[in-house]
Parts: sequence; C-alpha cells; structure tokens
Amino acid sequence: MKKERIRTLHSLVTMLTYKRKHGTESIKDFCARYLHPTFGHPDKDGNYVLIVGDKPNILYAAHYDSVHRSDGRQKVKVSGGVATLHPDNEVECLGADCATGIWLILEMIDAGIEGVYVVHAQEEVGCLGSKALVKRIPYWLGAIDAVISFDRKGQSDIITHQMGMRTASDAFAHSLADILGLGHKPDDGGSYTDSNEYAETVSECTNLAVGYTDQHTAKETQDLDYAAELRDALIEADWSQLVFERDPSVVEWAYGQDWGYPFRGFQSYYSDSLVEEDSLDDYYEIIRDYDKALAKMLEDWFQSPYDLLDELQRYGADPFRSPLLRRYK
Repeated sequence: MKKERIRTLHSLVTMLTYKRKHGTESIKDFCARYLHPTFGHPDKDGNYVLIVGDKPNILYAAHYDSVHRSDGRQKVKVSGGVATLHPDNEVECLGADCATGIWLILEMIDAGIEGVYVVHAQEEVGCLGSKALVKRIPYWLGAIDAVISFDRKGQSDIITHQMGMRTASDAFAHSLADILGLGHKPDDGGSYTDSNEYAETVSECTNLAVGYTDQHTAKETQDLDYAAELRDALIEADWSQLVFERDPSVVEWAYGQDWGYPFRGFQSYYSDSLVEEDSLDDYYEIIRDYDKALAKMLEDWFQSPYDLLDELQRYGADPFRSPLLRRYK
C-alpha cells in the first residue's frame, strides 16, 4: 500500500508542474496527458464528462484551469509530505487548485467508484464550463442527488453555503463526514465553485476540503499525506449512506440578503462574454456593492490579511500604506 501511495502521489506532483492558464499550450498538454486517456475529448464547452456505473446519482467535480499567468512548466518541491513551488520558479502559484481534485477523480475512476465525473473548463474566470453544461441540461442530470466538488482549501470543510446561500443541507454534510471518517465538519463560509452552478437543480451541492492552502498565491501548498488519506477514504466510503435533504427550489441565506450575489446564475442574465468585456470600473462597482462577500472570499483564499498584502504588492500596491500595518508600528 505504501508503494502504491508513493506512485499515485508522484502522479499528483507531476500534475502540479503544469501551468494551466486557459488557452495555453501547457494546459492542452496537461489535458492530453491526464484527461483524454480517461474521458476522451471534451464537450463543446470544454468540459470532460465520464459516467461510471448504471444511473449513478452523485457527481464528482473538479476543474482543469488554474490562475497561472503564463504558459509552460514549473518546478515543484516536496518536503515533509508537503508540495510547494520550487524557489527557482517565477512567482505564480502551485496550482493544487484544482489539480488535486482532478487527481482524486482519476483515482476514484481507476478504482471503479460509480458516479458522474466532470472536470470543468474555465472555473477560475466565472465557472463558464459548468454554467454552460447545466444550461444544456444533459440527460443524466435528472438522476443526480449530489454534486461534490474537490476544490476547497484546508482539511476539514464540507461546504453548506456558497456566496451566502445554502447549497447543501447540514444533514448531508454530516453524512458525508461520517462515511469519510476523517473528521470533516459542515462549514457555511464557502465562496464560489462549480458545484454552485448545479444548486438550483440538484439537492446537495458541496465543496470538500482537499488539503491545499494559500491558493492563487506563490505561497500555495498541498498536503500530500492528507491527499492520500482522502483518496483512500473516498474509495472505501459507503456512498449509499449519504442523506439528501435540501430542496433546491428553496433559497436560504446564511448571513442576510446583503451578504452575497442577489441571485444565482447572474451571468446568464447578461451575455456569455461578460467576463471578456468587463473593465476596472466594473470591478470597483462590485467591490463597493459586495464588500462583505468579497471580504469573506478573501478570508477563504488567504491564511491572513498580511498574506493578502503580500499578494497585492505584486500588483503595485504599497503594503506599508495599509492602516493594518501602521497600527503595529
């Protein structure tokens, strides 16, 4: 078993060497190496879909794009069971968000675990792949009772709310924690990932912690030991014990109506090219109107406010102008 773990974890570490910015040659090479052999070619919106078993009712999700800004490969350092960017790299990100999710999916497929497996396109620019897929209403969607994204930081969260709205019941979250047996707990502080796009149709839509931290930054890490434990738990779990309780037609907020977006699927009210056509003024307006939601999202993405200041420095900000730092001078 130890040799098998080392072999499969080596595959995950190799995945992390690929920069996966949408449209680059390196993301095409990544897909050709890791997704095409198992899934075949993607659908018209770039999503990879595979159905294992007879009418499975659980969808396991990840996405294959990352927030890298350039093409090519990168070096990964492994020390003490943790993967990080090698110091020789340009400052970008590790890309465990969401390479680890893809690795888990491939391991589950290899083990023959029944399910609908979807690796989505363009999650990082607004969940464009999952939006398009759900809009088409594929034939198998009506049988799905739960969507589980492998796209959450840390080692404990089973997300019950995204952008302030409930997407999974507490009963479901507890039942998932029970079958995994790794000490996970429900968390209502989720931000936004592909499973949210299914929430108006599917009963339980969650995001499961896969062991990375500081995603989207040069300090991103992936706990490989935890990833291996989670892989084993997913393969050994009794999925028939999950509880499906949430009514997807009922909208329930966690923090009040002013916390997050006023409705799901906001982009569909405009054009599919919204992300391509926006401007800095649009971002300023969103920051002003949704400051609480954005603060919560940034809390998810960064270990501390000081890590956020470090990241902002890359975009020309002077962190020493922040009252947060001046407070401790």
